[in-house]
Amino acid sequence: PQGIGSPSVYHAVIVIFLEFFAWGLLTAPTLVVLHETFPKHTFLMNGLIQGVKGLLSFLSAPLIGALSDVWGRKSFLLLTVFFTCAPIPLMKISPWWYFAVISVSGVFAVTFSVVFAYVADITQEHERSMAYGLVSATFAASLVTSPAIGAYLGRVYGDSLVVVLATAIALLDICFILVAVPESLPEKMRPASWGAPISWEQADPFASLKKVGQDSIVLLICITVFLSYLPEAGQYSSFFLYLRQIMGFSSESVTAFIAVLGILSIIAQTIVLSLLMRSIGNKNTILLGLGFQILQLAWYGFGSEPWMMWAAGAVAAMSSITFPAVSALVSRTADADQQGVVQGMITGIRGLCNGLGPALYGFIFYIFHVELNEIPMPESPSGGSVVAQYHLQQNSIIPGPPFLFGACSVLLALLVALFIPEHTNLNVRSSTWKKHCGSHGHPHSPQAPGEAKEPLLQDTNV
Repeated sequence: PQGIGSPSVYHAVIVIFLEFFAWGLLTAPTLVVLHETFPKHTFLMNGLIQGVKGLLSFLSAPLIGALSDVWGRKSFLLLTVFFTCAPIPLMKISPWWYFAVISVSGVFAVTFSVVFAYVADITQEHERSMAYGLVSATFAASLVTSPAIGAYLGRVYGDSLVVVLATAIALLDICFILVAVPESLPEKMRPASWGAPISWEQADPFASLKKVGQDSIVLLICITVFLSYLPEAGQYSSFFLYLRQIMGFSSESVTAFIAVLGILSIIAQTIVLSLLMRSIGNKNTILLGLGFQILQLAWYGFGSEPWMMWAAGAVAAMSSITFPAVSALVSRTADADQQGVVQGMITGIRGLCNGLGPALYGFIFYIFHVELNEIPMPESPSGGSVVAQYHLQQNSIIPGPPFLFGACSVLLALLVALFIPEHTNLNVRSSTWKKHCGSHGHPHSPQAPGEAKEPLLQDTNV
């Protein structure tokens, strides 16, 4: 078979690292090009671009996952990486086409879905969570290092070199998939013809969401996830632009912020999360994470000085424990044959938030007239930006209105989470789902429906 060696988690890790390392290099140049392309309504246009991409990813992820069950993983790894990285060279060729292709590329920007399915093919069930953790840690590691490298190269050699380097790394990733990545789905488990039917019911992105109201406990968990992840998705789409253009952070400060936040989040989701789960329990860990998220969003909303952003960033790292704790609660309380169903619901809600959150944040920035009145002035010799009067005077009391909206949303999530029992068996009436899986599903698929659809991460280019 094509590829080097047997299928392994390390093949998936290299694919993820190269893709997001290429995009991480472009963090600082993208912020500059975004403002130069849309000098008016910058935040609104950013929200619309990321929102369209997120919604398209939400709609296409189940279909691509179902197709990869039939036709194999390697071809779809190649397809998703190619289209995800296709906009990179357009940054210097045509910024308008660059942002247009980014929004449309959401149809195929679901590399994580295929990668997690690839990992599920080659690991036993007891190994899978550790393998997913390795892939997730690789994603975080690529974003910890690459923005700083891109900012340094852009300052010394210019942004054109950064774009060329990112394009070269994306091409390297595509070549690696073509040459080195073996197919994880055995040939005997794939149909002989590419015209083999797939289950369109399984490809329905709303299929998992339709079951949300069938159990009160599931409904509470899903409402909590929606209200807490909606502001988080919007924040990811606009926060670094906010730091750069509104708070006056330099490119180096933004990349340092990303690195520190990434490292602290990794520590919080491993060591701190483990200690909290053992000491205060699952539900209390969720409540604590939501409390930290309310604090950091309120701090972002009222903060007017750079040191406030740094302090709130440390709190934001602690808030990252919420979703792993929710996943653990679902895993512990759901029946073994309903894990995929319930995890699929949560994943579907997060995917929906990835589309709605950025658009909502951009719209709120627009409503409150948080706009850039001037192009950012050159950086001072001390390394900080010379901050001009960026937003209107009436908004000086609340520099970041969307973050305060997010804090209110998470407060509602906290109130809903109070009603989630600590120990309860989830009872999702999934007889139709099971019947569908028995008649239309593929017996070779090692994961339950929805299990391999980005259980911990969404495919974003933060």
